[in-house]
Amino acid sequence: MTNYPGASGNGNPSSRPSGTDAGFGQRVDQIGSEAQQLWSDARGAVDDLGQSLDLRGRVERNPYGMIAAALGVGYVLGGGLFTPLTARMLRLGVRLAALPFVKDELLGMAETAFQGYQAGRGAVNSAVSREPGAASADASVAGTPRPPSY
Repeated sequence: MTNYPGASGNGNPSSRPSGTDAGFGQRVDQIGSEAQQLWSDARGAVDDLGQSLDLRGRVERNPYGMIAAALGVGYVLGGGLFTPLTARMLRLGVRLAALPFVKDELLGMAETAFQGYQAGRGAVNSAVSREPGAASADASVAGTPRPPSY
């Protein structure tokens, strides 16, 4: 039989000190009480978290929103974060989020173009009315576009 340094007896029954069986029972009881303490601490932490988040109140106030949140958390925890469906949803979300910015930019460009058109029309009207001998009827229709003749 080989004895290793730092090992006492290598598990031989003859090398065990007397009263070890009673120590083993005490050790099992100690581990059991530590496990119960850990369980009660974890349960207390979960209860504290539940009270701070007010989950029951949130569910009562907004049940559909909480169902959607639970579905989202389940989707992420279930491994759906790095799937093609998630990539498609993100692309769609970015497009929908960018839509108001594009709309505002296009409206700003259209307003600027319309103001430029109005300023040019006003300059043409004022130039026509300053000409000597110009008819007032011609000045009122000078800036309006004419329909095409077919």
